[in-house]
Amino acid sequence: MSENKYEALFEDEDNIFGGSPQSKFWDIVNTASNDVVRDQLDQFFERFTVMETLLTKEHGEDGLNKVIKNYSFENGQEVEFNTKSTYIELTGEIVCRLDS
Repeated sequence: MSENKYEALFEDEDNIFGGSPQSKFWDIVNTASNDVVRDQLDQFFERFTVMETLLTKEHGEDGLNKVIKNYSFENGQEVEFNTKSTYIELTGEIVCRLDS
């Protein structure tokens, strides 16, 4: 089984849904209800803030920035892949809420 559930979507980025995961996210965000988008982004930023806070407590602010830069440099493909996955996940969450 695939290591990541979104792997097949990245095989031909230019043809998936007519663009990249990032471009499709912004297409959806620009057409979806502001309330749905704001709520979903609020949830995302809360999660990000919790993770950042936990890592800052462990590494300190300057240390955290170094850890992020080093990890991104050493694991660029993984970071790029996971960034695309995050865009797809957020897009899916917004789309799923449009019917509710």
